[in-house]
Amino acid sequence: MTQTVTQSEPEVHPPATSGWRAALTKAGLVYVLSRLCVAVGAGIVAAELRADENARVANFPSAPFADPHYFSRPIPTNALRPIVDVLTSWDGIWYLRIVRDGYPTLVRPHVTYFVPEARAAFFPAFPTLVRFLDRFVPGGDTVSALLLNFILGAVAIWLIGLLARELYNVRVAERTMIIVAMFPGSFVLSFAYTEALLITLSAACMWFLLKRNWWLAGLFAALGTATRPNGIALVAACAWAAVVAIRQRREWMSLVAPMLAPVGFVAFQLWLGRHTHEAGVWFRVQTEAWGEGTSFGATALRRTWEAISRPLTSPTNTITALSVLALILLVWFWRQHRIPGFMTAYSVVIVLLMVLPETVTARPRFVFTAFPLFICAGAWFDEDRGDWWPYALAACSAGLVGLTGLYGVLGAIP
Repeated sequence: MTQTVTQSEPEVHPPATSGWRAALTKAGLVYVLSRLCVAVGAGIVAAELRADENARVANFPSAPFADPHYFSRPIPTNALRPIVDVLTSWDGIWYLRIVRDGYPTLVRPHVTYFVPEARAAFFPAFPTLVRFLDRFVPGGDTVSALLLNFILGAVAIWLIGLLARELYNVRVAERTMIIVAMFPGSFVLSFAYTEALLITLSAACMWFLLKRNWWLAGLFAALGTATRPNGIALVAACAWAAVVAIRQRREWMSLVAPMLAPVGFVAFQLWLGRHTHEAGVWFRVQTEAWGEGTSFGATALRRTWEAISRPLTSPTNTITALSVLALILLVWFWRQHRIPGFMTAYSVVIVLLMVLPETVTARPRFVFTAFPLFICAGAWFDEDRGDWWPYALAACSAGLVGLTGLYGVLGAIP
């Protein structure tokens, strides 16, 4: 019986692997260069150690990163410590707190951002890995967290390259890996954040979905849903792949993947509820401590409009607008070069979870997690559009340095 391939499911041919090693070498060098860009951005912050001391302490007197004695210390003989402080700022502080102290056994009523129990809002996969790695790596949990993400970032780029090669060819894979490494949102691959782990697990899941290895796809999806809230997008990816497999090949075993996918999320919710003696405590902490609600995209639109109508008055609004612009561009790339439906389903859920919240909305790191769209961008740049390539890389490099520096001085919410 002849199998039909729907328009949204491009046929996957055996990829030509000639030049793959050279592509990996080039992508590896670019990845190292991109990490140097992040280090430069963090170094800018280190060079301005005492800048805005009073404003920071006044604005965040009880925040976990507000150390009134830090900026009164003598300027260090090297920038290593200040750079590390940048790379472990914001959410990194909360993840490291989980590494050191675990999860709270009781969350007070009306919990706020300024109390330690607010760490219950963060998922366990990354801090668990950091705690495990810390047993073998000298230098403490901070070194382990940053080293882990550096390695995960390299693995993620390699896996995305494999996906691009499988769908297109080595040239597209090379362009895709370079774009992913240099995209401004890739700063999170050097921060103590969880996106590096999520992207690695998601890319591995998609590789096994392509190969129709449903058990491994479901396993990696389950780990992904235990990493970040937007990891739930992997459930949509697995479900889409299963529906296609059943409709085209009556492959009922494919249901294993969507059945396993939400296990990480559900298991964490059940464990945290039992650990804190309060069912649904994660949702309460998200609402009370972090102010998470649903604006159905209104916040993203409002901030984007304010960035246009009053340019450069708010770094946060400017970043939101640029994130929305990048997303629109990636969607345009997707319309030119389609990817399998399960990758599209994953990306759609990632985007929805990015624009729906009332507080932290469109951000470069959230756009970054919709990495299948970058394969479409790589395919577009491969079509004799070399004139645009240097400008794209220059813009990404500048954005990578600028974002790191801006987040390092607490100038905008990352």
